[in-house]
Amino acid sequence: MKDYLIQFFTWWNGQTLGTRFYTWRKGQFVGEDEFGNKYYRHVQAEAIDSNVGAERRWVVYNGDTDASRVPPGWRAWMCHNGDVPPSEETYKAHPWEKPYVPNMTGTPQAYRPQGSHLSTGQRPAATGDYVPWTPGE
Repeated sequence: MKDYLIQFFTWWNGQTLGTRFYTWRKGQFVGEDEFGNKYYRHVQAEAIDSNVGAERRWVVYNGDTDASRVPPGWRAWMCHNGDVPPSEETYKAHPWEKPYVPNMTGTPQAYRPQGSHLSTGQRPAATGDYVPWTPGE
């Protein structure tokens, strides 16, 4: 019952009931990535948008909905930058592509730049080069 309610009321936990129904009814499974995300497409008779064409593409996330978990090859396919999905070709990651690192924004592991009141350590002293604006000057 809990899973049903989560799917009914939230979009950030995998997929909603509407997406599940649309995927079941019209989705053609294309492939799966190393994170367990599943990719689908549906080719319609008429174009959705002149920039996109008649094919609709989507992903059903395995776990939390985090777009940074879509690998570069699948991201290119999802954005219609390529017609062949990585599952149908011998896609290899380029050496300059970094492995997945989760988005830590809003967590204690988030990046805290030097001088942030949330970072550890001593905040650097003010340099005195700041001049406030006053009206009429």
